[in-house]
Amino acid sequence: MRDASISILVPHVRCPYRTATTGSWRSLRPVIEPEKCNMCMLCWVFCPEGVIRQDVDGLSVDLDFCKGCGICANECRRDAICMVEAD
Repeated sequence: MRDASISILVPHVRCPYRTATTGSWRSLRPVIEPEKCNMCMLCWVFCPEGVIRQDVDGLSVDLDFCKGCGICANECRRDAICMVEAD
């Protein structure tokens, strides 16, 4: 049986109403471990700020707008996202 998984490239479009960065007050930031990630995009679906994007290298987080809430890490079924102390 063939693998029926589908990989999609999700475009990242910045919200035109965001004019100021808001990520500077967070205490935690997400770190994505690419070797564990299967690109299911659940983190992208559940991120309330829409800061997760997919590019040719995998997933990345726009830390300028990430609030550090940890929802992405909580929803990741493969534990590919961990929350670490913000710099």
